[in-house]
Amino acid sequence: MQNNININGKKLIVLTGPTAVGKTDLSIKLAKKVSGEIISADSIQVYKHMDIGSAKITQEEMDGVKHHLIDVLDPKESFNIATFKAMAVEAMESIYSRGNIPIITGGTGFYIQSVLYDINFADNEDDGYRQTLELIAKDKGANYLHSMLRDVDPASADNIHANNVKRVIRALEYYHQTGQLMSEHNATESAKSSPYNFAYFVLNCNRELLYNRIDSRVDIMLEQGLVDEVKFLRDELGLTRDLVSMQGLGYKEILSYLDGEISLEEAVYILKRDTRHFAKRQLTWFKREKDVIWVDKDSLVTENSQLEFIINELKTRNIIS
Repeated sequence: MQNNININGKKLIVLTGPTAVGKTDLSIKLAKKVSGEIISADSIQVYKHMDIGSAKITQEEMDGVKHHLIDVLDPKESFNIATFKAMAVEAMESIYSRGNIPIITGGTGFYIQSVLYDINFADNEDDGYRQTLELIAKDKGANYLHSMLRDVDPASADNIHANNVKRVIRALEYYHQTGQLMSEHNATESAKSSPYNFAYFVLNCNRELLYNRIDSRVDIMLEQGLVDEVKFLRDELGLTRDLVSMQGLGYKEILSYLDGEISLEEAVYILKRDTRHFAKRQLTWFKREKDVIWVDKDSLVTENSQLEFIINELKTRNIIS
């Protein structure tokens, strides 16, 4: 289905999928095939010093492919959907100026959607309500805040997990400032046609394999020094758990261990469990998206067969010749 694709628009490729599914290697091979540059749609890899917990791609793994939105912000800076969209669009213009194709990769579906359909995230001036909501979350917990959202905007509450405090606050703040439901705003915006001639690939594999890959990735992070990384961020850089950067998976759990709230064994258990839950929510998001092309690793077993499938789809859509 290509109803929302502008065949005369600028070319854009999206390669996404749940965490740990294997997007990184495939994206590098794809970029080399199509003269592409990669834009990271990841809310933590954008930060400097946060390498192990975010499974950040290394210079060696980049293999000469230019990457954008990685290692560009200080961890004390805020990063949200509006910031991402502005930075991504700027990166895309520079990629087009070099005659290359932007490839958005990463697992944050909302970020991808913002660029793909040019969704408007006009920031209203903060009137103090955001701080009030942050205090409520701190005093009464994420579930209480989520119940506040359900009272005014049940559709948004269904789509935003209670643990995603940042997005819950944004939806409540949007309603407070505009009187409009965030769910209605998003529905209107996502119904737009894309200004791009794009292909939106979602890499996936069977659930058991995906969960095993997630557990293995967490074990590797620990071997690579995740605990020391979080300790450095806390002790040397002075980062605290109320920062957006430290609310990422892998950081908040280890921080709880370092602060003596739970054992390391408990922290690892929670991290693996919550990452599996996150992957499940990612897949639910992608299944609701229009224009998605599924790349099934169970039937396309090798990376070469996955790449060949993607290349053929790109040719069909006149994105490459």
